Amino acid sequence: MSRKKNHERTRAQESSNAIERMYITMRHLFNRGFYKPMGISGETLRQALLLLKPEIYGSIGEEKAELEGLLYVMDRLPVGIEECRFINLTSDEGYANSHFKPIIPEKRRRNCYRIDDEQMNIEITRGRSEIYDILTHLTFLFIESHKISKRVVINEDGTTTRDWIKLEKAVLSKKKLTKEEREVAITHTAYILGRTFNELRNIYEAFSTPSQPERLLHIVYWLGKLAIDEQVNNNKRTVTFSPVLRERIGHHIHGEIWADNIKDVLAKNQLLEREIHIISANMHSVMNTLFAPIALKTLFSKKDIFEVYEALSKKENNKLRNKVTQEALKNGMIYIKDTSGTNIDVQVFDSSLLEVSKTDININETNLKSKKPLILVMDYAFGEQAYETIDELLKPYKIKGKKIHLNVESLSIMGKAGILEGCKGDIMIPSAHIFEGTADNYPFKNELTKEDVECQGVSIYEGSMITVLGTSLQNKDILKFFHNSTWNVIGLEMEGAHYQKAIQAASKVRGNINPNVEVRYAYYASDNPLETGSTLASGGLGTSGVRPTYVITRKILEQIFN
Repeated sequence: MSRKKNHERTRAQESSNAIERMYITMRHLFNRGFYKPMGISGETLRQALLLLKPEIYGSIGEEKAELEGLLYVMDRLPVGIEECRFINLTSDEGYANSHFKPIIPEKRRRNCYRIDDEQMNIEITRGRSEIYDILTHLTFLFIESHKISKRVVINEDGTTTRDWIKLEKAVLSKKKLTKEEREVAITHTAYILGRTFNELRNIYEAFSTPSQPERLLHIVYWLGKLAIDEQVNNNKRTVTFSPVLRERIGHHIHGEIWADNIKDVLAKNQLLEREIHIISANMHSVMNTLFAPIALKTLFSKKDIFEVYEALSKKENNKLRNKVTQEALKNGMIYIKDTSGTNIDVQVFDSSLLEVSKTDININETNLKSKKPLILVMDYAFGEQAYETIDELLKPYKIKGKKIHLNVESLSIMGKAGILEGCKGDIMIPSAHIFEGTADNYPFKNELTKEDVECQGVSIYEGSMITVLGTSLQNKDILKFFHNSTWNVIGLEMEGAHYQKAIQAASKVRGNINPNVEVRYAYYASDNPLETGSTLASGGLGTSGVRPTYVITRKILEQIFN
């Protein structure tokens, strides 16, 4: 037993060291200004990632290509990045006002620009976490690309296999592929990737887009082509960091603009001195909870409340969503579209304009009329950006040389997280946030309890949460250690410790807000990284995330209004 425990700890320690090595290396390369991912400078990153073998990247350490991990990464990087030898990470440097068309990845809100055939620029406006996220994904991508080149290059002069020649012909063909031609190309690609025909056919559609139905073939070909060029002609791919980005990072430039803009809007609407409740959540659950019963009265009378929420979450029901949005705007919702580069939109709800009789949550009308709480909903932050945005938002507003302190009564954080016990869609109520790789821990009194969010069909877990440096770097060994040790960790996410650090600084150290500000944290499980087939790479939550999202949202609002 003790030997097994010791082995587990050793693997966890190795993994922890690999993560630390990756972050130290990334910081070093960032300060240096450039690096070649498949050269000597990128070797430490590659070796650390191969040692780590994160769950999200599946078979990265094996000879065969990793398909689900590749799909996960490509959804978070700009379309066409596989064709680019030069990847330049920049700050917001004015490309929005140029002829370059922004490319926004499917699953990450960031602006990217294709400068020419060989160069892709990626705009970094969300802090260091975004840089680490991109570099980790790129390291995975380059490792996979060299797996391809090793399988198709026969000898040193660059002669390639018949499978590669057939794939190249299919990709470079100008005409649309027939079903037969596609299946022939998949057969050759499957051999190149060390996968079965069936495995490729099953995931093929997930890669396809309306403009690029054969996208998987295209990605494999270009990854392989650039890797072959590196291997045969020594034309190394290069990642660079712009001087402006290196100068600006960590200075809260975007966060300050974002926070000032919100305070300006509150001041213009004479709402600055009202009791404020900040909620970090998505841009639909609070609005739907408050206004869907009014906007969709007929639907509510026929269906269960969660069925209505489910209908609103479906892509095809755009008309329903618009109805709710229009109702909210008609009843005083202020929508603040982000222009600062943080990619965090904001909604402001003035509860004094709320028709209580038409809502379906418990509201103390006397309390509502006397306090008139203001609900400020901000979209999700990304990693370290959570500290930057909350830190700036909680600072006093300066007007004509006078400081006005915001009357912040509560901060509620609702987010998605990985669960270490339980399933997708379950709920986690944290009692503390532990910051991975440091001895920092942030215990707090959570106004939400397990009893508050009891819900049929959803399991609830209470305990510590670990704030990780990046979800892409977690493996079973390190997560098992945290779960089984006295840390009693129930899940992992990327923002909790950053939020709490900013809240504690503003309330207990700087005196910017009420020292007894109430905090609420609740997460619903987007994945279980300890369960094969339940990692983030295995696909989204679908409708299983609807019930926990609204159970948490409704309870947060009821606590605020009562």
